[in-house]
Amino acid sequence: MTILVSIDDTDNLNSRGTGRLARAIANTLAGDYPVYGVTRHQLYMHPDIPYTSHNSCAVIHVESNGNADIDTIFTTAQDIMLADFIEGSDPGIAVASADQVSPPLIAFGKDAKCTILTQEKARTLAKNLNIRLRGLGGTEDGVIGAMAGLALAVNLNDGRFLQRGRIREVLGPSSVQQLLAAGIDEVCTLDGRTITSGTVMVEEQKSPKACPVNGRTVLFVEDRGGILTAVKRD
Repeated sequence: MTILVSIDDTDNLNSRGTGRLARAIANTLAGDYPVYGVTRHQLYMHPDIPYTSHNSCAVIHVESNGNADIDTIFTTAQDIMLADFIEGSDPGIAVASADQVSPPLIAFGKDAKCTILTQEKARTLAKNLNIRLRGLGGTEDGVIGAMAGLALAVNLNDGRFLQRGRIREVLGPSSVQQLLAAGIDEVCTLDGRTITSGTVMVEEQKSPKACPVNGRTVLFVEDRGGILTAVKRD
């Protein structure tokens, strides 16, 4: 059973980002559970929505044996967040099994990409769906993005990976075979061609930004006159 741990609004302009905190939580949870990966999901950017830099949330995908694990996973993630609370942040956390992500929550997630939502709506939805949701400081506005993250992550068809397999260990230009061995399922161009050989140009000392697409880990590239360049997509 997949359990999703979604966090949002955990940073300020001068601190580590939410993605880094999500990876730290994932690494801790991996001591007891298989972790499939960590995904980043873009939310609505609007002047009336307070956010640090890009208004994105992060979701850890955990595999467990049953519902009894959800409370333990929630407590572990919450304790890490509280221990690393950043002044000026408004963090929220939501934890749910994949089968709790029902159509109303999917609709909420889609709305979070294009409209302004409220804490009240997020909390009411969590209560009705029996989803563990909590604000952990500040205004607690992070509960909105945390709920949205569950919906956006559940089908592995939105956003991009912050952590998956050994992809983060691959830095700079790499061969397609290296990328496939690290955890990428497919390298393809934006016009639909699958790439099976060659070197993919990635910014020096940076790892490629693969995306979840229909449950697969896909790295998109541009073919610029025979030079393959990795593309970062939101």
